[in-house]
Amino acid sequence: MAPRRLLLVGEGNFSFAVALSETLDPNTSLTATCPQRPADLAQDLVVQENLQRLRERGNEVRFGVDCTHLADAFEPQDREFDRIYFNFPHCGRKAGVAKNRELLAKFFRSCADVLAEDGEIHVALCRGQGGTPADKPMREWHNSWQVVAMAALGGFILSDVHPFSCEAVPGYKCTGYRSQDKSFHIEGALNHIFTRSLPFESLQPRICRIKLGDQFFSFLEPEVLVGKLNRGFLEAPSCHPIKTINEKLLAELGKAFPLKRLKCSSPLLPQGDASVLTSHNPDILSTAFWVTVHEDNSNFESLTSGTTQDMEDFVVSFLELSFPKSPRRDRKEEAHGGTYGQAQVCLRPSLLVHIQAVIQAPDFLPGSLHILSGPVFQRCCISPFTMPAFHETLYILGFNKNLKDSCLQSLLDHLKGILDNLLTQTWLEGSELSSSVEFVFQPTGERYMITVKSQNFGPDCVKDLIIGSVTTSATSVIHKDQCFVCVSMNLDLLSMLVWGISDWRMLWTSDSRFLKNFAPGKIEPFKSYSLYPPYYVHDISFWLDEKKRFDEVEFHTLARAVSQDTIISIQFLSRFQHPKTEQVSLCYRLTYQACDKALTQQQVASMQSQLRKEIQQRLHVTPR
Repeated sequence: MAPRRLLLVGEGNFSFAVALSETLDPNTSLTATCPQRPADLAQDLVVQENLQRLRERGNEVRFGVDCTHLADAFEPQDREFDRIYFNFPHCGRKAGVAKNRELLAKFFRSCADVLAEDGEIHVALCRGQGGTPADKPMREWHNSWQVVAMAALGGFILSDVHPFSCEAVPGYKCTGYRSQDKSFHIEGALNHIFTRSLPFESLQPRICRIKLGDQFFSFLEPEVLVGKLNRGFLEAPSCHPIKTINEKLLAELGKAFPLKRLKCSSPLLPQGDASVLTSHNPDILSTAFWVTVHEDNSNFESLTSGTTQDMEDFVVSFLELSFPKSPRRDRKEEAHGGTYGQAQVCLRPSLLVHIQAVIQAPDFLPGSLHILSGPVFQRCCISPFTMPAFHETLYILGFNKNLKDSCLQSLLDHLKGILDNLLTQTWLEGSELSSSVEFVFQPTGERYMITVKSQNFGPDCVKDLIIGSVTTSATSVIHKDQCFVCVSMNLDLLSMLVWGISDWRMLWTSDSRFLKNFAPGKIEPFKSYSLYPPYYVHDISFWLDEKKRFDEVEFHTLARAVSQDTIISIQFLSRFQHPKTEQVSLCYRLTYQACDKALTQQQVASMQSQLRKEIQQRLHVTPR
């Protein structure tokens, strides 16, 4: 085991350092510090006794250490502490919440200089001071020390919180209440444990290249999908929960039906065939992300300087609408060795686009469950359970028309049983949580919605979520005697329900701590490493351009991109029409909150400012 180094700051009488040192193994070193000078403590017999006990155990003691400038107290080679403790910080006397927030903010910034990469910061606060839901009762935010927001200023997130127990450190006597030799009121006190956050990076859209035959094509990925293309969550080496849930579904379905797994190998759908998108959902084209695809003869090596992704094996499909068969090559483009022609195409908004290709295939096997799984992309408004990128699975079952009712019911019964079982696997014994799967019949008579009524996010949080659909309208000109049932499901939503992951963005995090929650093949309750992240509210209003239609979905999509997915809510507040000019103004309330990173008020203010500029340029509105 590697040696561990502990740092204690703001020690009063050093009784905590003594008590803690008695619990440590020989492989752990402890450095206790206080802001006072030795002469200031010379007359305190309790302090002197504790200092002697610390030194006898080989622990280091330092005086005159300012916890807001820790780098000044330690040489570079003496930093890298594995754990830093600060018990009941206080500015002294009758300092208000503002001054104590400032103390915490400076402390956390200082810790960034001396904490090991995987280290922890332990901060004990009296009941209510932290301002998190863990406090019982919870203070109003403006009247608390806002500890998670102050930690964010240093780049830290709250990863755990539990009651502060004096019994765990026998002999500890906390002092310093209002700068006196009096104990703080520690009944209901909490120990807050912070860890480093991944930084917010300014990710730029990449040029993505795909090879079709001998020809390369390229396109610029949409800003809102940066970091979401080609993540490989469903690939063989992945232990991502989306892959786990997909494999468990297939394993159970395989007990009742022969399975035929298909790969989304064709990256381009038939030219001009937009009907495959609209036949199952008339609104699906309006949700698609459209990109401009170029024929690309440029040197591959010249485009691989960190901004280009080779998409040869990328399974995202496109719908080609009007690619010119013999485009006129521009002389300037020819001189640069590059682009021949271009076309508007859309990223695959649903796996339903593949239904006809599957059931028209000569080798389609009636009675077998044909399986497709892959990522899909949809423009959508911001809400807790709608996502611009998610993983979909598609099951297609063909059978004789005379057996339609019995085969359909058999598939629905098996699917309901599997889903009900999955949704109860993470419940604790004696839990009062409940969950149920229903197939809601649509008025058309050819479609069911798969709805889950779930309490998996907590007993006070009941959700009715649509996780998929069942259609029976597909027909095949090749297999005319067959009837087809097509089931599509959102694997991301299902994973959230099964593991109790309350935020879809967590599924896309790059933080390695997320995947540590998931052992291959196992389903255990998810424990977030970022608790009670702070949120910030800003309003935005703007005048509409009378000549252009305002696209609210595009407004949400732009807000996602500019905020790097930190806007969790956009609430429409009001519409105002000027009495003289008749010009219309809209007002929205935006709530910013990160799920896995430290987000500060300053970062949010910068994003809000950038959003005002972007909506003016791209949506042709005038911010007020």
